[in-house]
Amino acid sequence: MTESDTAIEGDATKRPRQAWAVLGVVTGALFLEGIDIAMLNVAVPSIASDIGLETGSAHWVISAYVLAYAGFMILGGRVADVLGRRRVFLTALAVFAVFSAIGGLAEESWVLIVVRFITGATAGFMTPAGFSLLTTAFPEGALRSKALAVYGAIGASGFLLGVVAGGLLTSLDWRLVFFVPAVLGLGFLVAGWYLIVSDVPEPGSGARGSFDLLGGTTLTAAMVSLIYGIVAVGEDTSNNLGLIAFGSAAVLGIAFVAIERRSDDPLIPQGVLTTGLLPWASSVGTLFIGAFFAWQFVLTLYFQELLGWTPLQTGSAFAAMGIELVIAPFLTPRLVARWGNVSVMAAGLGAVALGFVLTLRLTRDSGFIDLLPSLLLLGVAFAFIYGPLTAAAVEGVDDEKHGVAGGIVYTGFQFGAALGVSIATIVLVTGDAKIPTIDDYRRALIVPAVASVLALFIGLLLLLRQRHRASENVD
Repeated sequence: MTESDTAIEGDATKRPRQAWAVLGVVTGALFLEGIDIAMLNVAVPSIASDIGLETGSAHWVISAYVLAYAGFMILGGRVADVLGRRRVFLTALAVFAVFSAIGGLAEESWVLIVVRFITGATAGFMTPAGFSLLTTAFPEGALRSKALAVYGAIGASGFLLGVVAGGLLTSLDWRLVFFVPAVLGLGFLVAGWYLIVSDVPEPGSGARGSFDLLGGTTLTAAMVSLIYGIVAVGEDTSNNLGLIAFGSAAVLGIAFVAIERRSDDPLIPQGVLTTGLLPWASSVGTLFIGAFFAWQFVLTLYFQELLGWTPLQTGSAFAAMGIELVIAPFLTPRLVARWGNVSVMAAGLGAVALGFVLTLRLTRDSGFIDLLPSLLLLGVAFAFIYGPLTAAAVEGVDDEKHGVAGGIVYTGFQFGAALGVSIATIVLVTGDAKIPTIDDYRRALIVPAVASVLALFIGLLLLLRQRHRASENVD
């Protein structure tokens, strides 16, 4: 642990207001990131219609963002650990706000996709820096668990309430979906500037190091190539560019491993990926968020393109997931204190799997009441999964590595989102009809259903593993 980190942890007891101020700013930024991508999900049909994107390509407005987010997340966490979490957090937040505003001015689809990629890259630095600011501001124990429960609740609410806000703003002008996050980002930037104390390591403290820029860019390029290959080959199995992309992803993946082995300061420090519950939490997060984004993307198109709903009606329908706001801050911490993070997370995974399976029964005449059980179950799922998962991920990880640990978890989130949306799009547009039918939508909804069941399976395995170890320790 660095001297600066020790000082920040001391603030949690000596100056609790400072620690809670950090919580307020970093959770606000996470909420901002959540509503940003959620609002885009609802606005995609309007954006595609206005700037000329086909259904099969519209997902790139989302995928460009989450791919860059995922690709730079681990590097962002490492940079924050080395250069100072406050510095990286505030710089990334400023760039995020500026490029959000530029996105609202875009007139061409390629410009918008490039802007979204850059915005996603800055979020990849902002989120792990904020996460490690939080985990080092609160000492491990009940206080940190409570803070992470609040963090998870507000972060999840961004995903859930963003669709409502996106529907409202898109009904006025889809460009507001970009301008509003820009304004909010500037507000959080000002608050963070005054409320977050500096944590830059002092010379000679031993906390300084270097970061693997080459490894970070190689990892990003590998993931972009992989997703592009999946989409291109899924649309046309003879697509040479798609096959080349697969080959490039393999080469870049091998190169990344070689770079990491030769680096004096690897992007992922030795042992981090196998520490505690981190690998399990990352796997569950990848599948869960991937399933959620695929489900939300397909349902948004289903509502607006098949049922003829307006963006406002679509966003309002998703408002039922707001039950998470009641459960997460008040009930989830009590359940975690009684049963532990993994047990609560597994219960949430069961809820989301059931909710996604229920949507497979939707028809051409389905309405809000038919979807309501799934929406409520998903609200419960977010309340039980998001906070406990992130808390479990850093159990047993050294404080000075919380940035990279957070980067690994959120990399899984964003890579899962990109992969889920891409696979669901492929399944949706592979039908015989030029315009997707109800059968095509139901087929696409199988993707999130299967992913959520797999996440539940891993969660249950982890729960059994924990209980087995607990029984051995008792014996």
